[in-house]
Amino acid sequence: MSLRKKTLSGLVWTFSQQFGVQLISFFITIILARILAPAEFGIIAMLSVFIAVGSLLVDGGLSSSLIRTGMANQKDYSTVFFFNLGGSLIIYAIVYLSAPYIASFYKQDILTPVIRVYSIVFILNAFYEIQNARLVKVMNFKTQALIQVPSVLAGGLLGIVMALNGFGVWSLVWMNIFQSFLTTIFHWIYSKWRPSLIFDKASFKKHFNFGYKMTLSGLIDIIYKNIYVLIIGKNYSAAQLGFYSRADSISQLPTNNISVAISSVTYPMFASISEDNFRLKMVYKKLMQQVIFWNASILMLLVVIAEPLFRFLITDKWLPAVPYFQILCLAGIFYPLHAYNLNILKVKGRSDLFLKLEVYKKVLSVIGILLVIPYGIYGLLYFQLFFNLIAFYINSTYSGKLINYPAKEQLADITPAIILSAFTALICFFLDVFLLRTFQLSDLGRIMIEPIFFFSFYLAFGQLLQFNAMYDFKQLVLKR
Repeated sequence: MSLRKKTLSGLVWTFSQQFGVQLISFFITIILARILAPAEFGIIAMLSVFIAVGSLLVDGGLSSSLIRTGMANQKDYSTVFFFNLGGSLIIYAIVYLSAPYIASFYKQDILTPVIRVYSIVFILNAFYEIQNARLVKVMNFKTQALIQVPSVLAGGLLGIVMALNGFGVWSLVWMNIFQSFLTTIFHWIYSKWRPSLIFDKASFKKHFNFGYKMTLSGLIDIIYKNIYVLIIGKNYSAAQLGFYSRADSISQLPTNNISVAISSVTYPMFASISEDNFRLKMVYKKLMQQVIFWNASILMLLVVIAEPLFRFLITDKWLPAVPYFQILCLAGIFYPLHAYNLNILKVKGRSDLFLKLEVYKKVLSVIGILLVIPYGIYGLLYFQLFFNLIAFYINSTYSGKLINYPAKEQLADITPAIILSAFTALICFFLDVFLLRTFQLSDLGRIMIEPIFFFSFYLAFGQLLQFNAMYDFKQLVLKR
């Protein structure tokens, strides 16, 4: 199969997986948000940074090294498998012992038992990391979709049943544990690979030398991404953190679906053409334009319909999260491009530069966050919006040098789509005001009518102005 067909197949199945999983997760979260209180979501949000850090340390970046290694063998896979398994037990023990201190930091006693139980996912996930890496390496995203969708669905159903029976925050805990358990079982069912009793020092050293830099970069990124959760959780109520976490998670639905799906495909794809800079640039340019064209439009539309959307889906009790959501949507427009720029660094073997950039960006960001803390949650949110632009410029500057695609040229290629989406959103906003004042439309009516108008206008002008993303979409997806 050619690279083009393999990539297109990977995109189709990855999007199927991502949208299938996210769609199921979205509806499950909506049901749970109607049953549970914002404070109970806030409790789980407080754990997010510790769970994310633990999960990253378990793997140590060695799975990424396996994916980029052209001739990985049974010795490589088995060595990384046993490293992950041993690491998961050590990380679980550390988190278990640290649980009371985490609870004391947030002044929430319930966090001690919650994090001790929730952290079981470290061990469960270690059992399928290698099978998953092998599926990614060969771009077998169909099998990944067949694994993830039923796991998320079954876990979600368990969470809903427990929430209806008064288990509160524990319904969220066991939902995630059961999902990880099923994901592990399905990976072992669908994958023919089994570990051998091998732990090769040379193999470990080879993958560790690449992986530890990726892990340090990831660690910095996770702490940075969750610094808002740490600050809000420490200085405000669990309910306030719940509002922020809901706004953040819903705003990331389109961003994560597009970003994770394409990033999963582009990393092995970029790796296969890493020596051809011209081809790498052309492929990256098309992907970037395609992502911005759709991501910017969806997020701009969500800004306009945020209030009726929240009220209709998760009731009035979540309306304080609406302004947070709108700012986070704007901040998310550039987010997918960070991953693709950084993928260029990874496939070029520049994990050293990857790490340096992460350190540089996060130091600048932390300084900025400390300066805006006196301005409250809104100061933090507006800074996040501002810094996403700065981070994109930094990433694109360095990755662009490797493939002769400078930041200025990248910005010129994506700016038209952003301007068109903002202009369309402005028109849609005035339409919303007119419809609401003239016809007193219900929330459902506004949610149904405005997207139709938005995309009719947006796609019509995209076609009229001959956007490259429109042409590429027809070529790749519609096969015209």
